[in-house]
Amino acid sequence: MRNFTTGILTLAVVVLSLAILTIPEKRVEAGSDTYKQLQLFGDVFEKIRKDYVEEVDDAELVEAAINGMLSSLDPHSSYLNPKNYEGMKVQTRGKFGGLGIEVTMENGLVKVVAPIDDTPAAAAGIQAGDYITHLDGEPVLGLTLSDAVERMRGLVDTDINLTVRRQNEKEPLEITITRATITVQSVRGRVEDEDIIYIRISSFTEQTDTGLREKLAELKEEIGGDYKGIILDLRNNPGGLLDQAISVSDAFLRKGEIVSTRGREARDSQRYNAQPDDITSGKPIVVMINGGSASASEIVAGALQDHRRAVVLGTQSFGKGSVQTIVPLQGNGAMRMTTARYYTPSGTSIQAKGITPDIEVKQARLEVLENGSRRSEADLRNHLDDGTDNPDEKQADGSEPSADNQTEDYQLLRAKDLLKGVSLFAKKEIN
Repeated sequence: MRNFTTGILTLAVVVLSLAILTIPEKRVEAGSDTYKQLQLFGDVFEKIRKDYVEEVDDAELVEAAINGMLSSLDPHSSYLNPKNYEGMKVQTRGKFGGLGIEVTMENGLVKVVAPIDDTPAAAAGIQAGDYITHLDGEPVLGLTLSDAVERMRGLVDTDINLTVRRQNEKEPLEITITRATITVQSVRGRVEDEDIIYIRISSFTEQTDTGLREKLAELKEEIGGDYKGIILDLRNNPGGLLDQAISVSDAFLRKGEIVSTRGREARDSQRYNAQPDDITSGKPIVVMINGGSASASEIVAGALQDHRRAVVLGTQSFGKGSVQTIVPLQGNGAMRMTTARYYTPSGTSIQAKGITPDIEVKQARLEVLENGSRRSEADLRNHLDDGTDNPDEKQADGSEPSADNQTEDYQLLRAKDLLKGVSLFAKKEIN
């Protein structure tokens, strides 16, 4: 029996989000009322088999009953038929087929938690918070999440048309996406402004911790010396394996609790602590989150925030703070059932609340504009020079050099400014 912590479904697969926790087997004695209810179920089952207008398959009826029972508990509990169960296991290895969207169900519609980086869904412009109302013209309302995901699956290189409702858009959007084999490279990175390391984690798969350490070593070598700090981008990261979230948090912490999980019984509680190692040697960290940051990514943000190891910047996260246990069943299927909530080191549950950033920065479109109309001392007739032999760096028209009009990632710019400020302040303290 394995425990997981995301519970959000992925397009083409069930998103496995968790860790390996051992839940003791508990026997719950059934009372006479329970047996009466089971008899009621048997009566209904037999009546459907005998008198329904069309002949129905017994296995399909039982599967529908199990799925209905589980899905009535919460949005993340469900039955996984053999195909979905196998797909889920493939997903956690970082490669699967589909569109590349992490989704959940809300008010009967499929809600996009986040598009996965470099996938057909991302390329087509699907955004976190979109609601999918129709699949190839057929309404989603009335389908279970598993049914909707199953319909979005298909052969590679085939198209599907999604009808999407988006905030601030009056009319629904029609978006056609070509299915593809999705290989998730969960860790990417680059050097920003010559001395800032930017690392993007798009999901938590089996390769994430290893990928983080390798990418960080590579970028440190590229810089060739000291660097100001790290920007850890967890925006639109819908979660993944809990053990990977723990390992990533541990990479930046020397001690203390990372996360705890608490079930119905006190004996079901688990606590996970950091080992004495920090791969950055205490460099400043800025963690970026938004409404598409869920589950495992919230664990990392919460742990680093509570230990004051990082400044969390962005907007409120998704608020997926429950643990799902995957229980294999006969017939090669499985059930996924919520068995616990997880808590940040301060003892705070983020279920349905999310992580509140230390610095709220909403995403905005920043345009760098030409600045030719601004005047300065250098524009005045007969102005004194600076007393050096350096040529005037002004352009012929008196304006300062500037980039062409362009759009920037405003949240990332704010994160870089914050790291530069922290680094400058630290140097002044030393001096």
